[in-house]
This record gives sequence, structure tokens and C-alpha cells, in this order.
Amino acid sequence: MTDSRKQKLIDLGPHALADALLNFAVHSDEADDLIEQLIATPKENVQRFKKKLSGLKHSKRFIDWQGASSFARELEMLLQDLKSGVVDDPLTGIELVAAFYEADNTIFEMCDDSSGNIGDIFRYDAKELFVDYASRCKDKEKIADIILKVNKKDNYGIRDTLIDCAGVCLPEDVIRTMITTLQQWADKEKDEYGKRRHLMLIESLARQIKDAKLFEKTRIASWGKLSTAALIDIARVYLESGDVETAHSWLKKIPEGETFQAYERDKLLEEIYHKQGDSEKLTKLLYQKYRSHHSTDTLQALLDVIGHDKRDDVINDEVEQILKTDRLRESDAKFLIAVGKIDEAEEYLLGRADQLDGKHYGSLLSLAEAMEPEDRHLVTSLMYRNLLFSILERGYTKAYPHGIRYLKKLDKLAASVADWKEFNHHEAFKEKIIQAHGRKRSFWSKYEVKK
Repeated sequence: MTDSRKQKLIDLGPHALADALLNFAVHSDEADDLIEQLIATPKENVQRFKKKLSGLKHSKRFIDWQGASSFARELEMLLQDLKSGVVDDPLTGIELVAAFYEADNTIFEMCDDSSGNIGDIFRYDAKELFVDYASRCKDKEKIADIILKVNKKDNYGIRDTLIDCAGVCLPEDVIRTMITTLQQWADKEKDEYGKRRHLMLIESLARQIKDAKLFEKTRIASWGKLSTAALIDIARVYLESGDVETAHSWLKKIPEGETFQAYERDKLLEEIYHKQGDSEKLTKLLYQKYRSHHSTDTLQALLDVIGHDKRDDVINDEVEQILKTDRLRESDAKFLIAVGKIDEAEEYLLGRADQLDGKHYGSLLSLAEAMEPEDRHLVTSLMYRNLLFSILERGYTKAYPHGIRYLKKLDKLAASVADWKEFNHHEAFKEKIIQAHGRKRSFWSKYEVKK
């Protein structure tokens, strides 16, 4: 489809396309700006970039969160001017991208970036442009000086983006010189926050050159007593550096029974056991992960180690344990369905129907939609009842169309339920919600019309 449309536009010819673009530009500032960018010389585009950036610095306007996405596109076009203007002089490109980063105070103070759209321009678009220029620039020491100069201040925590990409555009010897400079800054810094910031930048560079010992030393110098998160970070860098045993020794320092960042710790342990070839510990860990969170992913990871021929036994043993528990876990019901245990899933949900909660919209709806094609109409009805009740109980008018759809679904399902067991028949349930929410006329009027 896309290629066909492109060819049709080409067939229209340059005059038709030029006229269409000019007509569009009358109603769109973005289109007008694009035209100016396309027809400008490289030198003119550089001047456009500088003029726009200077204009931002002197602007008195404020952009609220609703206008942030449009402002982000404006900044994208600003960087596109630079990209179109500086092609064969990467050092100039680096200097101008750095100037963009140094305008961060102005840019963030003039807008509400609750959405994160503006921050993403710095983290992705500007970073990508910087790396492109830096990778083509031969003066690596100059690049390092520019990165350090930009990072002398960082009020909005965005300039360290350039530190984090040093490893892809600078050789190790230049990065180590940067580390020496940052350490000197840290040693002279009297403010504790400022000192930690310099040390944090050293950590980033140490990780990029895979110097785990330096990373460890810097983290200890920064915080002294190490938290669980710090122990995991240090272990991760040792593992990335190829020192599996030292990585393991750091994870062993985490107190037994610690649950904070347990997922990150176990993920590292899994990789460590793989590299060590310790199938016994790996199997034990994967069993723990599987039992704490039943999913096809944790099952697959376990079977990859112990053998897929054990699949039925592993599933059946765990299904038995799931059915013994009193508390409803929607993830367990989802797992039972995923492994084809539909009868067990129905039994599990019906036995814990009093725990179904319509506020868990996403998970409960997906369960209902999975059970309906299996002709499990009673349990499906109970889930739709809870979804409907939640909407009416909260008086959430924006969700009334969904509620109407659920009620119509319940009307249809009722005809297929032969045995309601201990649950209210459909008409009794319907009468109950009418008594409780019959005054919500905006709901019932639409239901009657749509019915």
C-alpha cells in the first residue's frame, strides 16, 4: 500500500507536488518550516538552527502539558535543521548539539513536560545526532572535552545522556582521561550532592569500559554502606565484564530473605548459573520463579533446563497446588488457560468467584474473553457481572458504553447457562443492579435504545 501511494505521488510530477505542499503550508506552520528547510542551503540551515535556538532562550511563552507534544515536534525540526545543515563537518555538529543540551534549562522551564516528550528529545533524538557526529569526528579528545564541559552542570538530569554514550564513540584511553578529570572534580567538590554526581558519571564510564573494579570502588566512595540495589549493580557490572565468580560473590552479600529487587537479583543469578554450568542451582532457581509466578515464560525457562519431556508432570503438579490455594490470583487462572487446563481454570474461578474484582479491568476482561469460546458460560457471566458492577458502582460515565456491551453480553449468555449453581439467575442479578443503580438514567436509556 505504502509503495503504491508513493509511486502514485511520483507519477503526479514535481509541479503538482510542489503546489500541494505550498497550499498545505498555508495552513500548517510545520509544513511551512519543512519547505524552508528543504530549499535552504546547508549554511542557511545552520543559521536557522542557531536563530531558533536563540529564540527559545529569549522566549517568554509557556507550553502546558497539552502542548508538549507539539513543542517536541518543534524541537525535532530544530535538530533536523542542524542535521541538514552540518553534513561534512562533524566537530561543528558536535558543538551545536552540545549547545542544544546547554539550552536545557530554558527549554524545561518554558514547558510542562509531565508526559516526558521533551525529555525524550534529549535522550533519543539529540543523543542519536551527537553519536553520529562523534563517531565520524577524528578529534576524540575534543569530543571528550565537550562532553565534560556540558556536564559541569546538569540541573535537569538530562546532560548525562552524553556521558552514557561515550563508550560508542570514544576509545578507552580517552574515557580513562575523562574519568581522571571527573575524579579531580569530585575530590574538590564540597557539596555532597555535587560530589556524588561526579562519581555517578564515573560509574557510567567505568561500566562502559567494563572496569568493574573501578565501578565497585566508585560506588563505595559515593555511598559508603551498600544497599541491596548497590550490591546488585556491582554484581551486574562484574558479570558484564566477564568475571562471573566475583559477580556471584557480590550477590551472596544480599541478606537472606531480602525481597527488594528480587527479580533483578534472580535474573543475574540465572545468567551466572548458566555460565557456571551449575544445573542443580539453576533448576532450583527456575522452579522457585515458576512457582512464585506461573506463566508460560517461567515454565518454558524451566523446561529448557530440565527437559521438555517433563512438561506434563511439571504442569500437573503445579495445577494441583494452584487448586489447593484459597486466594484468587488472576495470573494463575490465566496460566491454567494458557496450558490448556480449561476444566481446572473453570473450577478455580468458580471456587473463588467472591474474589472476582471488576476494578481489575484488563486481566478480568481477558479471562472472560478466553473462557467464552470454551463455552464456560457461567463463569464467563460472573466475570462480566463484576466488570459491569464496577462501572455502575463508580458511576464512571465514560465507561458506560462498555457496561452496556457487558449487559448485552450477559443477556445473550444467560440463555446458554443450564445450571446457575449457587449464583443468582440472570434476571435476579439484573433486578439487583436495577434496584441499586436504576437512577443512572444515562446508562439505562442507552441500554434500552441499543437493546
